[in-house]
Amino acid sequence: MNSMLKTAMHIVFLCLVAGLFGLALPAAAQERFTPSDDEWELTFTGTGSNDKDFDNGSYGISGALGYYLTENTEFVLRQNFSYIRSDSLGSDNILSTRAALDYHFGDSRMRPFIGANFGGVYGSGVDETFAAAPEVGLKWYARPGVFMMLMGEYQFFFRDTSDADDQFDDGQFVYTVGMGFDW
Repeated sequence: MNSMLKTAMHIVFLCLVAGLFGLALPAAAQERFTPSDDEWELTFTGTGSNDKDFDNGSYGISGALGYYLTENTEFVLRQNFSYIRSDSLGSDNILSTRAALDYHFGDSRMRPFIGANFGGVYGSGVDETFAAAPEVGLKWYARPGVFMMLMGEYQFFFRDTSDADDQFDDGQFVYTVGMGFDW
């Protein structure tokens, strides 16, 4: 089993264990930390890397706006921007715009979720294409309405629905860490 798959399996396992622990807390000891239906959510994430001389590197930022259809079901719009700079290859930007539907479990401080997203990838560094991904994650509420988020997804890219099945095996794992707010 390759290391990326092992890492993804570990993240999924940790999210599930943490979520089950949060669900197992006695109801009387729980303060409500999570949003209810008809509330909004805003999430910010970032990433970056470079070589030791700072000649080659990349950074990425993303934001998401979510709306809770029910206490457990959230519709999310995500926008990602990545910039890549390499002495040998030049520089490129890669953007993606995706919609997601996530189902959250429980209402404690640790709230696991599963879902799926679909959208488009575009920019100077890629050919325009569709992208889809199953996703799993965990939100940990530091206080009501403020949380840290860990999410993993398996993105795959395709030009039309007829080659989506063929492209699934050539996907990539994407990990996200960020912070969010509910209101």
